[in-house]
Amino acid sequence: MSDSLYVRLGGTEGITKLAGDLVDIHLANPKISPRYANSNVAALKNGAATFFIAGTGGPNVYQGKDMVATHKGMNISGEEFLAVLDDALEALNKNDVGQREKEEVLFVLYSMKPEIVSL
Repeated sequence: MSDSLYVRLGGTEGITKLAGDLVDIHLANPKISPRYANSNVAALKNGAATFFIAGTGGPNVYQGKDMVATHKGMNISGEEFLAVLDDALEALNKNDVGQREKEEVLFVLYSMKPEIVSL
């Protein structure tokens, strides 16, 4: 039996670094960085990390809203959504994540599109 995605991404420590890098990449991406103006960066990083930890088979430490509640009324475009996926791939590459794990993470993120785009 193979290890969970949580374990393969380095557990809490690895995912926390990955999520922090992802938020930093988002903040530098002109396509989506305006969405984060006046945001609490530490809270964003914590929310992203705990979401990834819980969603990849780790402990259920996420206490945020579900995806629909989080994105409702934001009218996120398909282009913005793809920019987020591109940023996720960049963060995965930066953290030397294996190909199989990259594919799994991107598949999960892409599967959330209906809960995020144009709500």
